[in-house]
Amino acid sequence: MFSIKVNDQYPFEFETVQVDEQGQVVERKQGRAFAFREPLADEIGLEMVAIPGGNFMMGSPDSEHERDEDESPQHQVTIQPFFMGKYPVTEAQWQSIANTLPVERELDPNPSGFQDDNLPVGSVTWEEAIEFCQRLSRETGRDYRLPTEAEWEYACRAGTETPFYFGKTITTDLANYRGTDAGNANEQWFFSGSYDRGPKGIYRDDITPVDAFPPNAFGLSDMHGNLLQWCLDLWHGNYEGAPADGSAWISKGDDNAVGRGGCCNSFPRRCRSASRHLRPPDIRYGDIGFRVVCEISRTL
Repeated sequence: MFSIKVNDQYPFEFETVQVDEQGQVVERKQGRAFAFREPLADEIGLEMVAIPGGNFMMGSPDSEHERDEDESPQHQVTIQPFFMGKYPVTEAQWQSIANTLPVERELDPNPSGFQDDNLPVGSVTWEEAIEFCQRLSRETGRDYRLPTEAEWEYACRAGTETPFYFGKTITTDLANYRGTDAGNANEQWFFSGSYDRGPKGIYRDDITPVDAFPPNAFGLSDMHGNLLQWCLDLWHGNYEGAPADGSAWISKGDDNAVGRGGCCNSFPRRCRSASRHLRPPDIRYGDIGFRVVCEISRTL
């Protein structure tokens, strides 16, 4: 693993917001974090944010509204410091690496057919995301990979214990998800566009640029909604026996991988910090992309 020197990093400032149970903004705060820029081809860069180490409770409590059993049992996890992409990997970043020589497999330079460099890349399989990380590591000389589930949730929460890093609810002013109802309340299936006591909102039915919404306290954007994000772990139906050191949980998993964060078509409950999504690793889904982490041995 490679160290990132202080003079390789730069500070950046941002504004975070907190909402009450009705989704009204009750606080705005200035945040500050550090990052380094990994240069890619054609002046394209990858902004990597320093995530401090710490302990957190992974999963959701029994009292959390619309939780799922696969988020149990809550357990304490210790996370070592690492760097994480400020945003999900964009179209421009994907194309830059997809045009390099393969490690294990070919990559389509434009898998999702989007035309905007600042949109997150989607329609990427878990296997292709891993290939991207392998190529990125080779090209840069640093150790890049997908985040573990524990790292992802820790980074998303950024010190919070509420369902969302904004607070107890979420609004479509703060994230890109389906803020309108679907189904019929008189029938067997109905999905709400609001979460708990929060408001309904709009349904954009499309992805948005990666810097469109307020970041969390670590300076990370798009952790709720827009596109699901692959994690390194294989799927387990609950957290019985899960590692407590933040490492990827591969052993005794099934043949599926894990996505986190929800997407632009997700109802708000599926965008919670603790929500988990099961996906086959070799199938393309238009609603899933990824972000990368950089392992470090120490920061000088």
